Amino acid sequence: MRHRMPKLVTAKCVPCSLRRGFMLLATCSLALMLGCRHKAHESRPSTRASDAVKSNVAPSSLVALSSGSSGPERDVTPSKVERKDAAMGTSVQFIVYTNAQVNIAVANAAIDSAIDEIRRLEALLSEWRDDSDVGRVNQASGDWVNVRPETAEVIDEALWISRASHGAFDITFHTMGDLWKFGTAGDAAPQLPPRAEVDKRRALVNYRRIEFDRVKGRVRVPKGRKIGLGGIAKGYIVDRAVATLKRAGLRSFLVQAGGDLYGAGHKPDGSHWVTGIQDPRGPEGSYFATVELEDHAFSTAGDYARSYVINSRRYHHIIDPRTGYPATASRSVTVYAPDALTADMIDDAVFIMGPDKGLALADSLEGVGVVIVDAHNKVWLSPQLAGKVTLLKPPTDGI
Repeated sequence: MRHRMPKLVTAKCVPCSLRRGFMLLATCSLALMLGCRHKAHESRPSTRASDAVKSNVAPSSLVALSSGSSGPERDVTPSKVERKDAAMGTSVQFIVYTNAQVNIAVANAAIDSAIDEIRRLEALLSEWRDDSDVGRVNQASGDWVNVRPETAEVIDEALWISRASHGAFDITFHTMGDLWKFGTAGDAAPQLPPRAEVDKRRALVNYRRIEFDRVKGRVRVPKGRKIGLGGIAKGYIVDRAVATLKRAGLRSFLVQAGGDLYGAGHKPDGSHWVTGIQDPRGPEGSYFATVELEDHAFSTAGDYARSYVINSRRYHHIIDPRTGYPATASRSVTVYAPDALTADMIDDAVFIMGPDKGLALADSLEGVGVVIVDAHNKVWLSPQLAGKVTLLKPPTDGI
């Protein structure tokens, strides 16, 4: 059994109207409670790591706020190596600290290898490339298609979270992919898709119709359906990059791809990394909370990154596969998890499910905690984030 059944949790609900009480909560620590995740996956790479950094990253929901002073390690002063690149449709950043066993040259070579791994996996998992595994599955809908082991692993995980979230996460959503256009694909004057077409496509969305043979490494989707791994692949790829750096002997580093981040170890001076959580209605780069990070991943799903407003209603890229329309239960969900894959696949599911069911799902998974800003601008804290989250201010209100 891969997980225990979600149980309802008691969460902190923090109304935005609280003033003195809110700030008291912002300065206090919560008691750490861990759920139990019985999800044995021997094929998933081990990505326990951590990080320390003064980060000046491209726009993202999660940004490292500070770095500590470099301290000696076996009479060797750690050096900071930083690299930025572009992949998976977003900015990718590496910040690593050398150690007594890994010098600057080896650190740079490890980053090169991690970037190569990112590009290799992107070529397998992208739904936007006809020559990727996912592209081949979609082009041959109705037929069995053999896929690489990495693709099979990600599909297996995607089907698991689909079941665990009762369909809030569903990779057959890509069947509707061309109806809603946001970000660089959006129109200058956005218009809503016709409701009849939304309803027609939504009827085709159903992860239960996917046939998956893990032993033979093959998958089949019904005729006229498509799958997309955009809600999970980035986390998996970050984990593989983390594993590459760890194999090279690096122990203190950060890997960030857009809103997906993994921090390994701690700062050279021994302190934790501190990351900021974007204020969903605030200016870019403003944070309503900070979180300590060590050997854990973060991922944020927000309705602000790719969206537009029509008739005083915000429409955004996180579509509820059960309705065919943008999810309305949350404004922002940040997930803290032992690995980036889990964080990435849980954030959208929790965002769509809303605070009560989403918190219960997170509590059922070992080492996972969430920070939710709901549709009414209330902040919900998972008890697993005890002593890790500091609330700085109420999130800004607005549409």
